[in-house]
Amino acid sequence: LNLRDGGIMNRIGRVPLHWYDEYDHIGYDAHGRKVIKSASLGDGDRVDQALANADNMGKGKFVVHDLLNDKNVELSARQLELIRRIQNGAYAHPEFDGNPDYIDYFSGVDPEISGLNSNRYLPKSKFQPSKWEKLQVDKLLQKLENGDINMEYLTGKVRDMNDVNRRKQDKDKPFLLWTGGEEDELNMKKGPQHIAAPKLPPPGHAESYIPPDEYLPTEEEIKQWEEMDPKDRPHGLLIPKKFPNLRSVGAYEHSVRETFERCLDLYLCPRVMKRRLNIDPESLVPQLPKASDLRPFPTAKCIEYKTPFEGDVAPIIRCVTTCPDGQYVASGASDGFVRLWEVETGRLLRSWNISKLARSADPESKGTGESEATDSESIAQPVVSLEWNPNRSHHCLLAVAGKCAVVIATGTEGNRDTEITEALLTSAKRGGNVSSSKASKAVQWVTLSENEKPVSAFATLSGPICALRTKTMMARVRWHSKGDYFVTVSPKSGAAAVLIHQLSKGNSQQPFSKAKGEAQVACFHPNKPFLFVASQQHVRVYHLVKQAMVKRLVSGCRWISSLDVHPSGDHLIVGSLDRRVVWFDLDLSHTPYKTLKYHERALRDVEFHPRYPLMASASDDGSVHIFHSMVYADLMRNPLIVPVKILRGHSVRNKHGVLNISFHPTQPWIFSAGADGRIFLYQDI
Repeated sequence: LNLRDGGIMNRIGRVPLHWYDEYDHIGYDAHGRKVIKSASLGDGDRVDQALANADNMGKGKFVVHDLLNDKNVELSARQLELIRRIQNGAYAHPEFDGNPDYIDYFSGVDPEISGLNSNRYLPKSKFQPSKWEKLQVDKLLQKLENGDINMEYLTGKVRDMNDVNRRKQDKDKPFLLWTGGEEDELNMKKGPQHIAAPKLPPPGHAESYIPPDEYLPTEEEIKQWEEMDPKDRPHGLLIPKKFPNLRSVGAYEHSVRETFERCLDLYLCPRVMKRRLNIDPESLVPQLPKASDLRPFPTAKCIEYKTPFEGDVAPIIRCVTTCPDGQYVASGASDGFVRLWEVETGRLLRSWNISKLARSADPESKGTGESEATDSESIAQPVVSLEWNPNRSHHCLLAVAGKCAVVIATGTEGNRDTEITEALLTSAKRGGNVSSSKASKAVQWVTLSENEKPVSAFATLSGPICALRTKTMMARVRWHSKGDYFVTVSPKSGAAAVLIHQLSKGNSQQPFSKAKGEAQVACFHPNKPFLFVASQQHVRVYHLVKQAMVKRLVSGCRWISSLDVHPSGDHLIVGSLDRRVVWFDLDLSHTPYKTLKYHERALRDVEFHPRYPLMASASDDGSVHIFHSMVYADLMRNPLIVPVKILRGHSVRNKHGVLNISFHPTQPWIFSAGADGRIFLYQDI
């Protein structure tokens, strides 16, 4: 044991101690002096040792006798722990981890960072002089003896010995002051590459001494410029002035300041030389199929449906919708009329004044004392949304005007669909039966007694049946794919902005108790109990059975104007007023799969074709863009989105162009409604 007071005293090595039994000492120390035996520890005094050990144990001490140095040594707690661990067969040191955590590494990691082989001793070669370095040193010493190099070269003061030799040779010879090779010598020197400063822009009309009159500021503009920061002024510190001739132009008062600021910018702003890659731009463009290979899609304007009107300006066609069999089309205009057209002939079959019915269903509008003619001309409520029932057996449509959504029986059914349509509208004719107390405060079913001769000889009902009145203005209405449920959107109603109605039972529901943003559009999933509700910037997906939000889609748009769900139910498109068409893959992510920005103005409507792989978008620039949107059954393949056609024909009125579009249900045709009061049918020719 190493003693605390001086280490090992006896230096006899491995000599047996019984050799010193006859002597008064047991060995010699480091200085050659005898190590005298201790008198207190006599030979054979085992009783005293046992008593001493008992006293030490009582005091919590553990003392052992060092025979080599003839001393008693008190063991510390750590030494006792080390002895105990060695006796048990464990690692001596408690801090040593026998089973360390595995460090995940790969072949390219830095051993110093990962700790790989950090517990290994350095190899012997690390402590031996390198033979290669010895050869290099010998070569340098030989060159130094021969005079080929000097100490300045070894210390790094001189990079090339040829320069030193040339100076010695040309030291006494005359030399030219200007040799003409300075630029070449500068280029040969190693150093950072010179980057030329960016050139100043050429002077414009404002810097002329005879600027045009439109560049000369007035006194009010000069005062406004003086209050602004020089960086925000149109011409900086310069104020355009007009001089009679060039001799009258004085020195520029801000020349020193602008020169100083430019020098300061060049000094403080770092400049980097960027190397341009020689890449063929055509190789960066994705390879898309030809448009002719993606037919059919609408290509040409074939039929125009002329809306009758009084006055000089035609009413704005706000919405258009097509019946499921494709035989009829309905339109809603700003004069409050819903008109029924025949698709093939363009003949106007029926007209219903929805604005008048909406005012009659609203008790606040009654008792004004104005005549009907004045009301229809000055207070006409436009039809903002129109939707035909997607079920072929249900011949009715929904029209939104003001605070009301009006259910209209079209009277176009055949012999087989008459009873089904009557059964569907029976509860609506009776005024509905709203069972929810919360929904009854938000909406009220009002019966309408407007009936006229139907278009079909088999139909019994024709005209408005009932109206759903809310407290605020209604904006949108959408049907479920089965044709019984529909959803209405009133953006200013708060929690009651989105209401779900069942036409067969005349019942209404309010699915939300709190408003999350101002709802703009809502629609159903085609085959799952999901409801899509779009606010200004987000689209929330709700599970109607679980009554919980499933997903929130981040569109990245400033103001969402429309949305539509693909017939497969796995994809969603969103149109916005900032000219974007955003495509979402619902199984992929909550962020857009693709963002298309082809229009020049705000988008008003986007829609999928129910049968063909087509998608369309309508904008205020007066055009309709047709896209080939193929969604594959193989989930490993991405959808193919290719722009194939731009349909024009509508004129822009009051910054409004095409407001609504509707695909033909069975043909690759599309109907468009514009602010110029015209309805067009584009067909594949």
